[in-house]
Amino acid sequence: MGQVYKAILLFALALSLHDDSFAQKSNIEAQNNASKTADNALTGNPVSKKYYLPTEFFSKIPFIEDPILSPNGKYIAGLFGIAGEQKIVIISIDKDGSTPVVTAVPDQTQINKIQWVNDDNIVASLTVLTRIQNDNWYLSRLISINRKTKIITKLMWKLRGQNAASILWTPKDGSNEILISGQDSVFSNQPGFWPTVYRVNVESGKSRKAVRGKENVLNWAADHNGNVRIGIGYNDRLKTSIIYYAAEGSRSFKTIDRVNLGRDEDINLPFSFIPGGDTGLMFKDNADGNTAIAEVDLKTQEIIRWVHTAEESDIEAISTSFIDDSIIGLKKSGSGNKMEWLQPSLAAAQRDLEKAAPKANVYIESYNRDYSIILARISTPDNPGLIFTYDTKTQNLVKFASVSDSIGNKRLSRVKSIQYKARDGLEIEGILTLPKGRTPKNLPFIVMPHGGPWAHDRVKYNYWAQFLANRGYAVLQPNFRGSTGYGKAFMLRGQGQMGLAMQDDITDGVAWAVEQGIADPKRVCIVGASYGGYAAMWGLAKDPNLYRCAISIAGVANLRREVNDFGSAIRKNLYKSQWRKMTPDFNAVSPIKSVEKIKVPLLLIHGVKDVTVDHKQSVSMNKAMKKANKDVEFVSIPLADHYFTREEDRLLLLKSMEKFLAKHNPAE
Repeated sequence: MGQVYKAILLFALALSLHDDSFAQKSNIEAQNNASKTADNALTGNPVSKKYYLPTEFFSKIPFIEDPILSPNGKYIAGLFGIAGEQKIVIISIDKDGSTPVVTAVPDQTQINKIQWVNDDNIVASLTVLTRIQNDNWYLSRLISINRKTKIITKLMWKLRGQNAASILWTPKDGSNEILISGQDSVFSNQPGFWPTVYRVNVESGKSRKAVRGKENVLNWAADHNGNVRIGIGYNDRLKTSIIYYAAEGSRSFKTIDRVNLGRDEDINLPFSFIPGGDTGLMFKDNADGNTAIAEVDLKTQEIIRWVHTAEESDIEAISTSFIDDSIIGLKKSGSGNKMEWLQPSLAAAQRDLEKAAPKANVYIESYNRDYSIILARISTPDNPGLIFTYDTKTQNLVKFASVSDSIGNKRLSRVKSIQYKARDGLEIEGILTLPKGRTPKNLPFIVMPHGGPWAHDRVKYNYWAQFLANRGYAVLQPNFRGSTGYGKAFMLRGQGQMGLAMQDDITDGVAWAVEQGIADPKRVCIVGASYGGYAAMWGLAKDPNLYRCAISIAGVANLRREVNDFGSAIRKNLYKSQWRKMTPDFNAVSPIKSVEKIKVPLLLIHGVKDVTVDHKQSVSMNKAMKKANKDVEFVSIPLADHYFTREEDRLLLLKSMEKFLAKHNPAE
């Protein structure tokens, strides 16, 4: 207990208060000037380097990421790139003269989510990985930031448990109280281990208990009025969950469902409660096996009606109303991450903007309470894009920022979706980036599998792929079996196939590119991060004659170690069993156990501050490679996290990749 509390206190002390200075390049005017400077920097380049851009252009962190509008539509909060680092910023969109609020967070702290509570306050959830009792522990906490006073308030940081950052509800009326679920102990035999729900004032930090912790209940859910209605019990020994439900206006919870997560049964919870009764909207698999939205009797779990379905695809995500959690937008698999808007103003705005930019991708990133102001990103796969504010009443469109002031409006290498068949006939989608200014024949080739593995790549701007293409390489990002975005059945096809058919899908993508004449079979390398880093290392061992080299960035070398390292997660046994389903034998498909099979050079890059994949994974692989007298290079970056959110770290990452590839797989 003492160690945990001490760690929390150190975490609190490390948190910077705030920074009133706002770097010059954070304002739009300076940003536009920087873009002009970038354009001028290219003037006079030799013809052979016509499309070449400095590495710094790609390593520059985005001006803004994950922007969200305040409920009144007057302010934007998000992660802004300032002086080479990401900081939490609140800024006015109409230049009202107010000083932006800039908040730094300590090193080794991951910002998970930022959201508005009302027009004056945001909350941010933070996670840190720290050493406690000879093990790695993830600690989660919340801070609130007031736009007017710039005061940072630590919410529920006196709790002595591991997790205290679960926001169940934020108010609809502009008030300051939110619902937070938090633990007060790390020991499961103590009452405080089971999280209590608190009503917390985000400005004062004062709290009071709303629902006391219930044995075995680890998660709670509330309706749009802020009433706690669902409790989710969990038993890690049995890997089972029990769902408890309270009727509207009641505080008595009754068991309504039991789910065996170890058997891949789904927990179906309402994302919206229908007022005045015991029904709610939730994701359910329909008769065709596709994920749809149904209205369900919460007491009996029986489906009353199907509300939204999508033919031959899954409904992957939704957007809901500020007011009552009703559905205003749907995102379907295969839709390129675009939302289909049901709310009239948003649907009209999407149409208007797509008409204005017919060859670009239009994404509505955020909207205010009455949908009169939206925040839209207009981009292309060969450009990171621009952020605009759009008034749906006046149809006034105003540029807020370039996502990348160094790239500006330059069009880089073209990107397209391709299809190929795996050796067993399974259809695989890949994202292909072809270098600008080069005939797509016999090109030096990079296959770049994504992380996760429960993720997928899309036809969108990717700074790694564009950087490599700018250096002359064709880049293929294969969405191998086990990837998300293609339905549950496709994802489950990855079970038992890690290092086997999942890896073959990557190899078959290379074979497709060679067959099409795009890739020179003698000049192929594999590059990836996280799970993709694993696939890069394993590719050298499984197919030792296919690649000239590999680059593993924050990769997993020892699967058995990875599945036993979950930062003391409560669902540790469940996570272990899920990973075990991915492969029948960890050692048989772990790169560190097959070093002797590797024939070509390997570059390892890893940030010491990585809280997702332990830096020791690359340390151990480097040691094993050297012991076996294999060709290996290791770039350990002292302050880098898993996502390389510091500009300095991104620059070192890209330069290390460029140098290694130029040596072992030159593009010229």
